[in-house]
Amino acid sequence: MWRRRFSTSIGSSDVFGTLTKKKWDAVVIGGGHNGLTAAAYLARGGFSVAVLERRHVIGGAAVTEELVPGFRFSRCSYLQSLLRPSVIRELELGKHGLKLRNPSSFTPCLDGRYLLLGPDQELNHSEISKFSRLDADAYPRYEKQLERFCRFMDPLLDVPPPESLHGDSSLNDRLSNKMYKSAFWARCLRQAASLGQKDMVDFMDLLLSPASKVLNNWFESDVLKATLATDAVIGSTASVHTPGSGYVLLHHVMGETDGDRGIWSYVEGGMGSVSMAIGNAAREAGAEIFTNASVSKVLIEDSGNVKGVLLADGTRVDASVVLSNATPYRTFMELVPNNALPNDFVRAIKHSDYSSATTKINLAVDKIPLFRCCNTDHSGPGPEHFGTIHIGAESMEEIHSACQDAENGMPSRRPVIEMTIPSALDTTISPPGKHVINLFIQYTPYKPSDGSWEDPTYREAFAQRCFKLIDEYAPGFSTSIIGYDMLTPPDLEREIGLTGGNIFHGAMGLDSLFLMRPVKGWSNYETPLKGLYLCGSGAHPGGGVMGAPGRNAAHVVLQDLKKIIPQQ
Repeated sequence: MWRRRFSTSIGSSDVFGTLTKKKWDAVVIGGGHNGLTAAAYLARGGFSVAVLERRHVIGGAAVTEELVPGFRFSRCSYLQSLLRPSVIRELELGKHGLKLRNPSSFTPCLDGRYLLLGPDQELNHSEISKFSRLDADAYPRYEKQLERFCRFMDPLLDVPPPESLHGDSSLNDRLSNKMYKSAFWARCLRQAASLGQKDMVDFMDLLLSPASKVLNNWFESDVLKATLATDAVIGSTASVHTPGSGYVLLHHVMGETDGDRGIWSYVEGGMGSVSMAIGNAAREAGAEIFTNASVSKVLIEDSGNVKGVLLADGTRVDASVVLSNATPYRTFMELVPNNALPNDFVRAIKHSDYSSATTKINLAVDKIPLFRCCNTDHSGPGPEHFGTIHIGAESMEEIHSACQDAENGMPSRRPVIEMTIPSALDTTISPPGKHVINLFIQYTPYKPSDGSWEDPTYREAFAQRCFKLIDEYAPGFSTSIIGYDMLTPPDLEREIGLTGGNIFHGAMGLDSLFLMRPVKGWSNYETPLKGLYLCGSGAHPGGGVMGAPGRNAAHVVLQDLKKIIPQQ
């Protein structure tokens, strides 16, 4: 296997000089896309901002790296849809290099059939009709209902939750907060009224139900239900039969591309291009970004206010406020000093669900896989290669069986694999005639009961299990592999900083959303430490490359900074 080769890092290496020459208005821990988003908004507000990224490259999980010479991979996150239109518009990300290319969805079957879905409604009807005419007629109604639910959710994503103020807030602050909460709930009531009673009941059913129940109520064909159900379990340890998995399904169709709901896109140059574009916007606004700058501690005054951070090399960085793009667990259990937080808060953070069953394998191949069910003799990309390819998920019961293996402590015997081939549309990331392939794989326990991810033989055996499963659908796939990089849950935790390997900074269950995220009573990006804020996916509205937590947190911090720092 090729040794990993890193891409050029972004930012200044003069950590000692530039970082310590002044007291910053704001320091952001972590240069993931949310941290960069928060930095961009704060800098645009006229405040001095330093972003401190532990790794050599910005982006966090939304990063592009050259893992095999000549091949550039979206190492963790691999598709874009959830990035909020407000972030794209307000930060002018198109001007800063963000380019999108639209894919589709392809599910091959071992019986020789396949399901190809995309933005073309006539094609979708024709494809679904191969399995069920009733499903083909129902599918547009299903999509329209989800679109109505997404419109209802939109206003909730782009604003801080209406959390009560903490501590000895001023009378003006309390009055302002009361007015905000009243306006927020009034807007929600208007949105609910616009849905109507039937849709509101269906919406609640979706939120609380297992995805299997939701999809069984709509459709009859196994392959369509399985294709849609993968969105309900992605990045989680849940089964399609787990109550609340219906919300995860909705979460993954909330995004849009060029105004089209639920359309996922490749980003030219890989997902790192999203982070680069946001980083460019932040730097243009005046923020400074530092790589290889690992934060080891949040510094606190005797009064209990945050006063900056300490780097792993001992460098002290002073700041009026600190925003953490790290996971809630890393922020409060590892960076904040012991006994600085209330016991009930610490318990809630400590016992939140950070479990993961996700493994990512990135491959370089010398030819594009040819699927048996397509009966094609072309050597180049076809429609089946342009989108998300669902392997090993021809029925919801197959997904459930894969999940049960993980619940029993073992990696799935027949894993559920989402394969993408971004080089089929983006020629900038691989040599001519060769391709980049991303495999998003479930379910893989953090600590397997039948071995260890630290054992190279165990890791290789699981990788080969995945490759052989793909061989069943695309004969010869295994022989095309030039090299690969594998990230199991412990790898995602160690290298990317994702506690437990959870790609959302914490589970997206109903008990950890909205007013409950990251924990009850602290959903508006503030923390029990005055001057410390949470701006990553562990905050509302949650995970995925959304930018919403960073944007929302920045708006809260901007209001607070204006009270303690003279206007620029």
